[in-house]
Amino acid sequence: MSDARVGLVIEDDHDIRELVRTVLTQAGFDVTVASSGAEGVLVAKTISPDVITLDLGLPDIDGFEVSRQIREFSDAYIVMLTARTEELDTLIGLESGADDYLTKPFRPRELRARVAAMMRRPRSASEPADTPAEIPAEAGGHPERGNYSHNGLELSYASRTVLVDGTEMNLTRTEFELLHALLEAGRTVRTKSDLVRRLRDEDYDVGSYISEADERSVEVHMGNLRKKLGDSPQQPRWLQTVRGVGYRLAPIAH
Repeated sequence: MSDARVGLVIEDDHDIRELVRTVLTQAGFDVTVASSGAEGVLVAKTISPDVITLDLGLPDIDGFEVSRQIREFSDAYIVMLTARTEELDTLIGLESGADDYLTKPFRPRELRARVAAMMRRPRSASEPADTPAEIPAEAGGHPERGNYSHNGLELSYASRTVLVDGTEMNLTRTEFELLHALLEAGRTVRTKSDLVRRLRDEDYDVGSYISEADERSVEVHMGNLRKKLGDSPQQPRWLQTVRGVGYRLAPIAH
Protein backbone atom coordinates (compact mmCIF):
# COMPACT_ATOMS: atom_id res chain seq x y z
CA MET A 1 0.00 0.00 0.00
CA SER A 2 1.07 3.57 -0.67
CA ASP A 3 2.02 5.72 2.29
CA ALA A 4 1.04 8.87 0.40
CA ARG A 5 -1.34 11.21 2.12
CA VAL A 6 -4.78 11.32 0.55
CA GLY A 7 -6.39 14.49 -0.77
CA LEU A 8 -9.90 15.06 -2.09
CA VAL A 9 -10.83 18.03 -4.30
CA ILE A 10 -14.57 18.81 -4.47
CA GLU A 11 -14.93 21.48 -7.15
CA ASP A 12 -17.22 21.87 -10.18
CA ASP A 13 -15.01 24.33 -12.09
CA HIS A 14 -12.65 22.22 -14.26
CA ASP A 15 -9.77 24.72 -14.32
CA ILE A 16 -9.77 25.29 -10.56
CA ARG A 17 -10.21 21.56 -9.92
CA GLU A 18 -7.11 20.76 -11.97
CA LEU A 19 -5.13 23.61 -10.38
CA VAL A 20 -5.89 22.33 -6.87
CA ARG A 21 -5.18 18.76 -7.95
CA THR A 22 -1.77 19.89 -9.18
CA VAL A 23 -0.99 21.82 -5.98
CA LEU A 24 -1.88 18.86 -3.75
CA THR A 25 -0.07 16.36 -5.97
CA GLN A 26 3.09 18.48 -5.85
CA ALA A 27 2.69 18.55 -2.06
CA GLY A 28 2.84 14.74 -1.98
CA PHE A 29 -0.84 13.82 -1.91
CA ASP A 30 -2.58 11.01 -3.75
CA VAL A 31 -5.46 13.11 -5.11
CA THR A 32 -9.02 12.18 -6.06
CA VAL A 33 -11.45 14.73 -7.51
CA ALA A 34 -15.23 15.12 -7.44
CA SER A 35 -17.30 17.62 -9.41
CA SER A 36 -20.44 17.66 -7.25
CA GLY A 37 -21.33 17.67 -3.58
CA ALA A 38 -23.07 14.29 -3.58
CA GLU A 39 -20.12 12.68 -5.36
CA GLY A 40 -17.72 14.35 -2.94
CA VAL A 41 -19.49 12.96 0.14
CA LEU A 42 -19.52 9.46 -1.38
CA VAL A 43 -15.83 9.62 -2.33
CA ALA A 44 -14.90 10.93 1.13
CA LYS A 45 -16.55 7.88 2.70
CA THR A 46 -14.65 5.60 0.33
CA ILE A 47 -11.10 6.97 0.47
CA SER A 48 -10.87 8.48 4.00
CA PRO A 49 -8.92 11.59 2.92
CA ASP A 50 -6.47 13.48 5.09
CA VAL A 51 -7.44 16.83 3.61
CA ILE A 52 -10.39 18.05 1.55
CA THR A 53 -10.70 21.24 -0.48
CA LEU A 54 -14.34 22.17 -0.83
CA ASP A 55 -15.97 24.68 -3.18
CA LEU A 56 -18.98 26.41 -1.64
CA GLY A 57 -20.80 26.99 -4.94
CA LEU A 58 -21.46 23.42 -6.04
CA PRO A 59 -24.23 22.65 -8.55
CA ASP A 60 -26.24 20.20 -6.43
CA ILE A 61 -25.61 20.51 -2.67
CA ASP A 62 -24.02 23.68 -1.36
CA GLY A 63 -20.65 23.38 0.30
CA PHE A 64 -22.08 24.12 3.75
CA GLU A 65 -24.22 20.98 3.65
CA VAL A 66 -21.40 18.92 2.13
CA SER A 67 -19.17 19.94 5.04
CA ARG A 68 -21.85 19.02 7.59
CA GLN A 69 -22.38 15.61 6.00
CA ILE A 70 -18.65 14.84 5.81
CA ARG A 71 -18.19 15.86 9.44
CA GLU A 72 -20.59 13.09 10.46
CA PHE A 73 -17.99 10.45 9.57
CA SER A 74 -14.64 12.15 8.90
CA ASP A 75 -12.12 14.29 10.80
CA ALA A 76 -10.28 15.26 7.62
CA TYR A 77 -9.07 18.83 7.40
CA ILE A 78 -11.52 20.81 5.29
CA VAL A 79 -10.40 23.95 3.45
CA MET A 80 -13.22 25.97 1.86
CA LEU A 81 -12.52 27.62 -1.47
CA THR A 82 -15.05 30.34 -2.12
CA ALA A 83 -15.64 33.12 -4.63
CA ARG A 84 -17.95 34.76 -2.11
CA THR A 85 -16.40 37.58 -0.12
CA GLU A 86 -19.21 38.06 2.41
CA GLU A 87 -18.01 37.37 5.94
CA LEU A 88 -21.29 35.63 6.78
CA ASP A 89 -20.60 32.92 4.18
CA THR A 90 -17.18 32.29 5.68
CA LEU A 91 -18.59 32.08 9.20
CA ILE A 92 -21.36 29.68 8.17
CA GLY A 93 -18.74 27.52 6.46
CA LEU A 94 -16.59 27.38 9.59
CA GLU A 95 -19.64 26.62 11.73
CA SER A 96 -20.52 23.74 9.39
CA GLY A 97 -17.20 22.07 10.20
CA ALA A 98 -14.58 23.57 7.88
CA ASP A 99 -11.13 24.25 9.36
CA ASP A 100 -9.94 27.05 7.10
CA TYR A 101 -10.90 29.01 3.99
CA LEU A 102 -9.37 30.74 0.98
CA THR A 103 -11.10 33.27 -1.23
CA LYS A 104 -10.88 32.83 -5.00
CA PRO A 105 -8.75 33.79 -6.78
CA PHE A 106 -6.09 32.41 -4.44
CA ARG A 107 -2.37 31.89 -4.81
CA PRO A 108 -1.41 28.22 -5.19
CA ARG A 109 1.49 28.67 -2.76
CA GLU A 110 -0.94 30.00 -0.13
CA LEU A 111 -3.11 26.89 -0.44
CA ARG A 112 -0.05 24.67 -0.22
CA ALA A 113 1.19 26.55 2.87
CA ARG A 114 -2.18 26.24 4.63
CA VAL A 115 -2.38 22.51 3.91
CA ALA A 116 1.23 21.96 4.96
CA ALA A 117 0.58 23.69 8.30
CA MET A 118 -2.45 21.48 8.93
CA MET A 119 -0.59 18.30 8.11
CA ARG A 120 2.19 19.13 10.57
CA ARG A 121 -0.32 18.60 13.37
CA PRO A 122 -0.54 15.03 14.74
CA ARG A 123 -3.24 13.12 12.95
CA SER A 124 -4.13 10.32 15.34
CA ALA A 125 -3.20 8.30 18.39
CA SER A 126 -1.27 5.88 16.18
CA GLU A 127 1.53 8.38 15.65
CA PRO A 128 4.69 7.88 17.72
CA ALA A 129 4.55 9.68 21.02
CA ASP A 130 6.57 9.76 24.19
CA THR A 131 4.84 8.55 27.31
CA PRO A 132 3.08 11.71 28.45
CA ALA A 133 3.38 13.17 31.91
CA GLU A 134 0.43 14.56 33.84
CA ILE A 135 0.60 18.34 33.57
CA PRO A 136 -1.73 20.62 35.53
CA ALA A 137 -3.16 23.19 33.13
CA GLU A 138 -2.65 25.99 35.64
CA ALA A 139 1.08 25.32 35.55
CA GLY A 140 1.30 26.31 31.89
CA GLY A 141 4.49 25.18 30.16
CA HIS A 142 5.00 24.11 26.58
CA PRO A 143 5.49 20.34 26.44
CA GLU A 144 5.48 18.69 23.06
CA ARG A 145 3.00 16.15 24.36
CA GLY A 146 1.23 15.66 27.64
CA ASN A 147 -1.93 15.13 29.58
CA TYR A 148 -3.79 18.15 30.90
CA SER A 149 -6.49 18.25 33.56
CA HIS A 150 -8.59 21.31 34.39
CA ASN A 151 -11.97 21.56 36.16
CA GLY A 152 -13.10 18.08 35.13
CA LEU A 153 -11.72 18.32 31.58
CA GLU A 154 -8.91 15.99 30.57
CA LEU A 155 -6.92 16.28 27.35
CA SER A 156 -4.41 13.73 26.08
CA TYR A 157 -2.20 15.16 23.37
CA ALA A 158 -0.75 11.76 22.48
CA SER A 159 -4.12 10.07 21.90
CA ARG A 160 -5.87 13.26 20.69
CA THR A 161 -8.74 12.72 23.11
CA VAL A 162 -10.71 15.07 25.33
CA LEU A 163 -12.92 13.95 28.22
CA VAL A 164 -15.37 16.11 30.14
CA ASP A 165 -16.44 14.54 33.43
CA GLY A 166 -15.46 11.18 31.94
CA THR A 167 -17.38 11.60 28.66
CA GLU A 168 -15.36 11.74 25.45
CA MET A 169 -15.89 14.80 23.27
CA ASN A 170 -16.01 14.69 19.48
CA LEU A 171 -13.88 17.69 18.49
CA THR A 172 -12.53 18.65 15.11
CA ARG A 173 -8.76 18.87 14.87
CA THR A 174 -8.93 22.65 14.81
CA GLU A 175 -11.04 22.72 17.97
CA PHE A 176 -8.60 20.30 19.61
CA GLU A 177 -5.63 22.51 18.70
CA LEU A 178 -7.29 25.62 20.12
CA LEU A 179 -8.17 23.86 23.36
CA HIS A 180 -4.65 22.46 23.64
CA ALA A 181 -3.18 25.94 23.07
CA LEU A 182 -5.19 27.37 25.97
CA LEU A 183 -4.45 24.47 28.31
CA GLU A 184 -0.78 24.80 27.43
CA ALA A 185 -0.83 28.53 28.21
CA GLY A 186 -2.64 28.20 31.53
CA ARG A 187 -3.88 31.61 32.72
CA THR A 188 -1.75 33.45 30.16
CA VAL A 189 -3.98 35.21 27.62
CA ARG A 190 -3.68 34.07 24.03
CA THR A 191 -4.71 36.74 21.54
CA LYS A 192 -6.79 35.84 18.51
CA SER A 193 -3.72 36.52 16.36
CA ASP A 194 -1.72 34.10 18.53
CA LEU A 195 -4.31 31.42 17.91
CA VAL A 196 -4.43 32.05 14.16
CA ARG A 197 -0.65 31.57 14.07
CA ARG A 198 -0.97 28.42 16.19
CA LEU A 199 -3.35 26.94 13.64
CA ARG A 200 -0.89 27.87 10.88
CA ASP A 201 1.90 26.21 12.87
CA GLU A 202 3.78 29.50 13.12
CA ASP A 203 5.61 30.87 16.16
CA TYR A 204 3.55 33.26 18.25
CA ASP A 205 6.00 36.11 17.62
CA VAL A 206 6.05 35.72 13.82
CA GLY A 207 4.90 38.94 12.18
CA SER A 208 2.79 37.37 9.41
CA TYR A 209 -0.34 39.18 8.26
CA ILE A 210 -3.50 38.35 10.22
CA SER A 211 -6.77 39.70 8.82
CA GLU A 212 -9.96 40.53 10.70
CA ALA A 213 -11.58 37.55 8.97
CA ASP A 214 -8.80 35.29 10.29
CA GLU A 215 -9.47 36.50 13.84
CA ARG A 216 -13.23 36.16 13.34
CA SER A 217 -12.71 32.55 12.24
CA VAL A 218 -11.03 31.86 15.59
CA GLU A 219 -14.09 33.32 17.34
CA VAL A 220 -16.33 30.94 15.39
CA HIS A 221 -14.18 27.90 16.19
CA MET A 222 -14.11 28.92 19.87
CA GLY A 223 -17.90 29.29 19.81
CA ASN A 224 -18.25 25.80 18.35
CA LEU A 225 -15.83 24.46 20.97
CA ARG A 226 -17.82 26.07 23.78
CA LYS A 227 -21.05 24.51 22.52
CA LYS A 228 -19.50 21.04 22.38
CA LEU A 229 -18.01 21.35 25.86
CA GLY A 230 -21.22 22.79 27.28
CA ASP A 231 -19.32 25.81 28.58
CA SER A 232 -21.01 29.08 29.51
CA PRO A 233 -19.54 32.36 28.23
CA GLN A 234 -21.01 34.16 31.25
CA GLN A 235 -19.74 31.68 33.87
CA PRO A 236 -16.97 29.79 32.10
CA ARG A 237 -15.67 26.53 33.44
CA TRP A 238 -12.83 26.32 30.90
CA LEU A 239 -12.79 29.00 28.20
CA GLN A 240 -12.67 32.58 29.41
CA THR A 241 -12.98 35.46 26.94
CA VAL A 242 -10.80 38.49 27.59
CA ARG A 243 -12.75 41.17 25.76
CA GLY A 244 -10.90 42.90 22.97
CA VAL A 245 -7.87 40.65 23.42
CA GLY A 246 -8.44 36.90 23.21
CA TYR A 247 -8.89 33.88 25.46
CA ARG A 248 -7.44 32.11 28.48
CA LEU A 249 -8.34 29.30 30.85
CA ALA A 250 -10.96 30.02 33.49
CA PRO A 251 -9.72 29.84 37.08
CA ILE A 252 -9.55 26.50 38.89
CA ALA A 253 -12.91 25.81 40.53
CA HIS A 254 -12.78 25.50 44.30
